Amino acid sequence: MPPVISARSDTSPPGEPPTGRSVLAVDVGATTMKGAVFGEDGQVRHSIVVPSRADGDPVGALRELCRRLRAEALASDVAPAGIGVVTPGIVDEAAGLVRYASNIRFRDVPLRALVHDDLALPVAIGHDARAAGVAEAVAGAGRGLANFVLLPLGTGIAATVVLDGDPVPGTAWSAGEVGHMPVYPGGEPCSCGQRGCLEVYASAGGLARRYARLGGTPGLDSRAIAAATATDPLAGSVWDTATQALGIALATLTLTLDPARIVLGGGLAEAGTHLFDPVRDALRAALAWRTAPEVVPSAFGVQAAQVGAAILARRAAGLPVPDGWAAPVSAPVGS
Repeated sequence: MPPVISARSDTSPPGEPPTGRSVLAVDVGATTMKGAVFGEDGQVRHSIVVPSRADGDPVGALRELCRRLRAEALASDVAPAGIGVVTPGIVDEAAGLVRYASNIRFRDVPLRALVHDDLALPVAIGHDARAAGVAEAVAGAGRGLANFVLLPLGTGIAATVVLDGDPVPGTAWSAGEVGHMPVYPGGEPCSCGQRGCLEVYASAGGLARRYARLGGTPGLDSRAIAAATATDPLAGSVWDTATQALGIALATLTLTLDPARIVLGGGLAEAGTHLFDPVRDALRAALAWRTAPEVVPSAFGVQAAQVGAAILARRAAGLPVPDGWAAPVSAPVGS
């Protein structure tokens, strides 16, 4: 069985003892990097969003954001105790190393050491989807469960298997790449070189590309396509294929892992019942002899990875993370 990596231990290089009880959190994405200062109560005190600048120096841009975030926290008389940074790709949390992340052009980046050198704070480095799973386990849709699966549906699709509050990274730190699960073997080509991958049909990015490729209105994103399904037959067809593909993938995960709950997050999940109802139907139809697990929306939505980064930062700084810390004040849609 692959190792379970606990985010509870402080594996960051030693620094000055933290003097504050707030933390910094950074979520690195393909197009933007989102930074935030989280107060002791788990609420965001300050936030910054900047372009990822993948065409320039993405590592330098990230380090600049971290320095700026710390400076702005101190300017507001908020002394940070630690920082958490999460990225996509293959992330070795124990070593603090981003081994490979194609969409942000990171390869063998010793991120924890770099950020620690810049800020002299305890640093936690994590994978964005696994960090989102930590957030859901502490204060979201997975709270109180022994196990659950989280799928953020964004530009791509990843899955995080959470056992007893901790994500499973896999032997090579690449567990959960379900976006490249062949839901339609021999189907449409994927950028990874395979055919019929889940991401081609059911990710936000893949859905938009597929709609345009089949002759739809150029430039429509997944949200606009979802809104057009009642009046645009092509949008309806593409959406139906996406929900069916996702239901098939969830059935495979159910039969493999037997999760107590499946949580869907990311931008695509903001479609609410328009997504959840057909996905639940497809999942039930694919399971002939057993009951389907409940499928619910993420409590944190697109903010889950950043909240997870804040939780990892508190743990790295030796600060407590009580159950429910940073819990959202409103319920998610689509439940």
